[in-house]
Amino acid sequence: MKTVLSGLLSIGLGLFVLPTAHASKALATKNGCLGCHAVDVQINGPAYKDVAQKYAGDPKGKEHLIESILQGGSGRWGEMVMPAQIKLSKADAAKLADWILRGAH
Repeated sequence: MKTVLSGLLSIGLGLFVLPTAHASKALATKNGCLGCHAVDVQINGPAYKDVAQKYAGDPKGKEHLIESILQGGSGRWGEMVMPAQIKLSKADAAKLADWILRGAH
């Protein structure tokens, strides 16, 4: 019984996480993020896997990413300037930050 309950819980959690991941990719696409970033390779900005690796284990990593997304920045990954996403809400920036920290999957 415990195994069945555990399996159902895993499926339920998986169904909860999948729409979030899909929604975050859609959010990144909608806001033009994927024009400069990709999951596995550097385009103009760093690859999301590299961003996730840089902030892995950093308790302030998510907040830092939210700030970078909303305010833009330069100098952390080279000379390329990342524009501020002024039309993006803080809640959506947080969704993107979570998605990036999960390796954009």
